[in-house]
Amino acid sequence: MTRVVSIVEGDGEVQALPILLRRLSSWLTPEAFTTVEPPIRVHRDKFIRRVDEFNRILLLAAKKCTDNGWILILLDADDDCPVEMAEEIRRRTREVIPHRCVSVVLANREFEAWFMAAARSLVGCRNFSWDSPDAAPANSETLRNAKGWLADRMGGQGYHETLDQPKFTSAFDMEFAHTQSRSFRKLCEDWSACVAQVGRQSGKAV
Repeated sequence: MTRVVSIVEGDGEVQALPILLRRLSSWLTPEAFTTVEPPIRVHRDKFIRRVDEFNRILLLAAKKCTDNGWILILLDADDDCPVEMAEEIRRRTREVIPHRCVSVVLANREFEAWFMAAARSLVGCRNFSWDSPDAAPANSETLRNAKGWLADRMGGQGYHETLDQPKFTSAFDMEFAHTQSRSFRKLCEDWSACVAQVGRQSGKAV
């Protein structure tokens, strides 16, 4: 069994990420038995900038995932370079918990960009509409306000993170998002690699 413990920054992700990870499990590694633990929510800047808080959260996650697990840190890139920031966080995690498998994924620029990347698959969900002939907007990973972009296409009801994020997570086309979004591909690649790595370490085929 592979146990996945995630670290996230938003209330919406606390509800939505377990849904997404279970979908990834069924899609990418259906042969592996994976348990998705409730995410640990952090304040992004406090987690990144305060060494004591960073270390505390990582040690907590390491304890929760046990030897047969891995830790996924999922944050919004916002205005930071996702590649550089992810590598810096990975470097720091190795200093604190070198005995754990850790993956760092930064959604570029935010979690909702993955919904934008598969916009046409969301038509009708939560009153979302998308009438462009293009399957996804060209700026899905550069737009600063993906939540606002979604809200503008939801018939005036607005986008509410804790309500809409889990619904969209259950509905969006992951395969299409995989083709359109580099940061979503990174999540998929890390999922497959880490499940396989933990399986080898535990002596179980996955």
